[in-house]
Amino acid sequence: MNNLQNSMPQRLRIGEGTISGNASIFLAVLAMAAVLCFHYPEYLTTPEFRELYTGEMMKTVLMAVIVASFLFATVSYLLSQQKKLALTGIGIAALAVVTGGFAVQPRAVEKTIWHVGLDWLLIDLLLLAVIFIPIEMFFPQNKRQSRFHAEWRTDLVYFTVSHLFVQFFGVITQAPAKLLFGWMGLAPFQHWVQQLPFVAGFVLALFVTDLFQYLAHRLFHSHVYLWRFHSVHHSTQAMDWLAGSRTHFVDIFVTRSISFIPLYVCGFSSLTFNAYILFVSIHAVLIHANTRINFGWMKYLLVTPQYHHWHHCEDPAHYGKNFAIHFPLIDRLFGTYYLPGKVWPEATGVREGSYPKGYWKQLKHPFTKSPFDHDLQMEEPSSR
Repeated sequence: MNNLQNSMPQRLRIGEGTISGNASIFLAVLAMAAVLCFHYPEYLTTPEFRELYTGEMMKTVLMAVIVASFLFATVSYLLSQQKKLALTGIGIAALAVVTGGFAVQPRAVEKTIWHVGLDWLLIDLLLLAVIFIPIEMFFPQNKRQSRFHAEWRTDLVYFTVSHLFVQFFGVITQAPAKLLFGWMGLAPFQHWVQQLPFVAGFVLALFVTDLFQYLAHRLFHSHVYLWRFHSVHHSTQAMDWLAGSRTHFVDIFVTRSISFIPLYVCGFSSLTFNAYILFVSIHAVLIHANTRINFGWMKYLLVTPQYHHWHHCEDPAHYGKNFAIHFPLIDRLFGTYYLPGKVWPEATGVREGSYPKGYWKQLKHPFTKSPFDHDLQMEEPSSR
């Protein structure tokens, strides 16, 4: 582990122009992609998600992002001896302006046979970056870990793919639930659930989905073939706000299918469902983040970064703990709870596994070879 930490790039420091330069490029790329969404909304935006925002709202956000990109580029140009980052940010932001960044007009969108969720990707990425990058900069747990660690690009690809194909994942994960429970007469029960006060319905949705996810999570850890796929998620040695996105397609399909069952069976209202999706999107990122914030007494009610980092602990002595996604109470009920005061694990990852680098190699690797042996006998030297 010490060798790994020594090989990591040094953390960026405020006042050198590097942070502002990267921020400028990041915002400029988001702005350029957003312009494309305005030009081709039928193919690059998600019909269900468009109901949650207005075109005028997104135009205002787009203009603000472009202006912010220019401001960060200016700061970077003044502070940094290397002007490359600043000039790159200015160039991409200028291209966004030239292609209509300040003049795009929202319009009605016709339904098409196919589309990708570029709008969901951009909004979620912007929101999460604004929240978690400052948190990790000012309150890091691992102070030696660089923002641009060795595999951050791989994790960003995972994040991008899961968001671009949000409709695809939604369709394939709803199908098993409808097949298993669509024939049952659940209308009276679903009506009762929909009449619950919002807070009660929201907490109920979190709890029942967490219970199902707990069972699925343990299954992935205990079944030797499924562990092939789920261990890809555990392979990261640099826990941060993008690390939670490193999830194999098979893992996503099974976990989301199982977690969708209670949402479908109980018939939660669209408001509760949308609130659940928003909470999960932020909470899943939070619990993987590189932050030392311990949340006081709240850490005994909700899963926190410290709690979930122990689940990712590299030391086999602590395997098989903290499977719950939202509520530690579920781990207490099943005897898998572990939270040693204010102590954090020394390292995360899978000590006994070997994984290729890069998204596509990790995607196909579990189908062809076990990370834990060289002869496909599927024998694990330790139990997670």
